[in-house]
Amino acid sequence: MPPAHPFDDDKLKEECGVFGVVGLADAANFVALGLHALQHRGQEAGGIVCHHPEHGFNHARRFGYVRDNFTKESLMKTLPGPLSIGHVRYSTAGSKGAAIRDVQPFFGEFSMGGAAIAHNGNITNAVALRKELIERGSIFQSSSDSECIIHLMARSLQRNIPERMEDALRRVEGAFSVVAMTRTKLIGVRDPHGVRPLVLGRLGDGWVLSSETCGLDIIGAEYIREIEPGEMVVITEKEGIESRFPFRRQASKFCIFEHVYFSRPDSIIGGQSVYETRRQIGVELARESPVEADLVCAVPDSGTPAAIGFAAESGIPFGMGIVRNQYMGRTFIEPTEQIRNMGVRLKLNVNRALIRGKRVILVDDSVVRGTTSRKIKEMILDAGAAEVHFRIASPPTAWPCFYGVDTPQRDKLLAATMTPDEMADHLAVDSLKFISLDGLYRAVGEAAGRDKACPQYCDACFSGEYPVVPSDMLDKGFEMKAAE
Repeated sequence: MPPAHPFDDDKLKEECGVFGVVGLADAANFVALGLHALQHRGQEAGGIVCHHPEHGFNHARRFGYVRDNFTKESLMKTLPGPLSIGHVRYSTAGSKGAAIRDVQPFFGEFSMGGAAIAHNGNITNAVALRKELIERGSIFQSSSDSECIIHLMARSLQRNIPERMEDALRRVEGAFSVVAMTRTKLIGVRDPHGVRPLVLGRLGDGWVLSSETCGLDIIGAEYIREIEPGEMVVITEKEGIESRFPFRRQASKFCIFEHVYFSRPDSIIGGQSVYETRRQIGVELARESPVEADLVCAVPDSGTPAAIGFAAESGIPFGMGIVRNQYMGRTFIEPTEQIRNMGVRLKLNVNRALIRGKRVILVDDSVVRGTTSRKIKEMILDAGAAEVHFRIASPPTAWPCFYGVDTPQRDKLLAATMTPDEMADHLAVDSLKFISLDGLYRAVGEAAGRDKACPQYCDACFSGEYPVVPSDMLDKGFEMKAAE
């Protein structure tokens, strides 16, 4: 895969999305549609595994977008059967798009039959597990941390594949939402903290598992419920759903950044509309950090709901001051250095007639390295804006995520080395304000704000408080935040 476009390089990226279907003819076709809806969670590569009673297991793995691969009739004909799972990937652990062998779902043959697994999240003790497994004779085919699960299953002495998966996942630390399949069963599992999302749907006589509800919507499936933290569901055509809780109960620590950025705005999380939550973030931001201005503009598309909320609460008009080129993919032609240096302008353009002479509030979802924020500010000033004020719909991102998000090293995060005022000077803007952690918690429905003694969400990228110790990273020298 060619490198990501410069605009995307300054955003945190969700690692992947998972989708599974059982009990529907040509299940892989539904999986392809579901993966298309989850494309925002991973644009690097995708894969589908299916099973047919007569033809057995078949799979296809491809680099690139779902629309460019899994819409071809010739390919989809090779994926028959009523049971299928799929995965879209943006690598965190493992090589960055280096080899097709890193693309999930992973498949393995066991004594009781084959099984495939697709994993969203990150295993924080994968290095130690991998070393142990290799010393015991396992031969790894990929650089992905997720392959550890297959090897642990192979070495388990349990009687069937769901029990082997339970056995394997008890050895795993970190975050995992897993969709897996055997010849007859669709399996879904979330880690005990429920860091990454997974939902259950129904379509006719079939059942569906998806990272987000937008995946259910695209195939017309009815949303049933979320898979609970620490829950495993085993689904068959004939017997329906069996639910079990194989792990020790833990406090729920769902990733709060799913509300801010990762999930699609038309998805539902915890019974709440993601769009409405983001709009409410803008409301809280306007209450916490008001400023005199003439226009509120979003940095599209992720900043739009918060900008609408900010405008409504502040009484300052909302306008499309920045327009996004919807036909600009992640991997654009790069024929010359001059084209590459256009950077953000290839994806965003300023509405000059609206901006000229105005005091502009720009609402964005986050500031990571700050490179994109600086370029957008320069574009706004070049268009004749009188002032530029940034309002950010998340707290300062000062710590890396080890639970399935592609995050720069800590010293590359602007907020790790600068205060908000220093960041404002660095970006050369008139003001820069972030929503507070308490304000973010209020926006997601926690009226009293963040419980400091036991935070209701995983917010490690903001607070530095990791619900699961990142043991592999500690072994590499990572220093956690000192206890207060």
